[in-house]
Amino acid sequence: MKPNIRWGIIGPGNIAGKFSADLNLVAGAEIMAVASRNLEKARQFAKTFGATTAFGSYEELFASGTVDIVYIATPHNFHKDLCVAAMNHGLHVLCEKPAGINKREVEEILAVASKNQVFFMEGLWSRFNPTIKEVKKMVNEGAIGELSYVHADFAFYGLDREESSRVLNLDLAAGSLLDIGIYPIFLAYLLLGMPNDIEAFSNFHSNGTEIQTSMMFQYANAQAVLYSGITSNSKMEAEITGSKGALFIHPRWHEASAFSIEKEGNTDMVKLPLRGNGFVYEIEHVQQCLQEQRLESPLWSHQNSLDLVTLMDTIRQKTGIRFPFED
Repeated sequence: MKPNIRWGIIGPGNIAGKFSADLNLVAGAEIMAVASRNLEKARQFAKTFGATTAFGSYEELFASGTVDIVYIATPHNFHKDLCVAAMNHGLHVLCEKPAGINKREVEEILAVASKNQVFFMEGLWSRFNPTIKEVKKMVNEGAIGELSYVHADFAFYGLDREESSRVLNLDLAAGSLLDIGIYPIFLAYLLLGMPNDIEAFSNFHSNGTEIQTSMMFQYANAQAVLYSGITSNSKMEAEITGSKGALFIHPRWHEASAFSIEKEGNTDMVKLPLRGNGFVYEIEHVQQCLQEQRLESPLWSHQNSLDLVTLMDTIRQKTGIRFPFED
């Protein structure tokens, strides 16, 4: 019988709560420790999700010897330093997307993972969603012919948040692109690969935070039209069309439990209900990687993370999205 994989949670916020609830659904997974800069918050989180130990600093958890892998769910600007610190203690890391603010940060993370020979993966949970996996399989098998168009958006209203919030605070790498624009970009990349050219336009809050971005990816025989924003809600359905039909991933597409295929005048619905909050599949995949002693995922590799951040860096360069802490 294989021993349980011992997980530590870094940054016990809302996303970490959903992730931890799903950890408790996965065989062979055990939440051993939680760390926060607020010890009482860590203790409450540990009590809620059944963790054995709570720490009032991240470093204490990293040095404790109580876990095999940490899930990092802090604001984006802390990801790189926490990944590096954890891996320098010999810990495996699953870091919530984006892995880093820019390509330089992601390259540093991957160099430290290689030096310490530990597993690292960017936590892009949609890659492991059963609907998205099936859609990719169908596209690859030619179910809708030659792929020529992808449309995806992700938006919510966030302008009612405090300027100190994770959504609007530039010092926390706020804005729509890194937080939610990463999902439409990921889908285009997953289905079409790296584009030949990118056009992008952004609008900004009075404090300098990017609040909506439209993007077009140009390929030799296809285009992707993508959008993210915090100025309004959007439908959040993904449309994928080819020479013989179309696939529609139902709202909210990044966490979908169903899709439709339209072909030759017929529409068929495929339902793939989610287990838990939808993190189960990512967790199971990571655990399989650890059991097989892999240092990276075959489904979301280090190169995939580098490609994704390269796309976001290009969009930021074209639109002028910058954070005050960057060089």
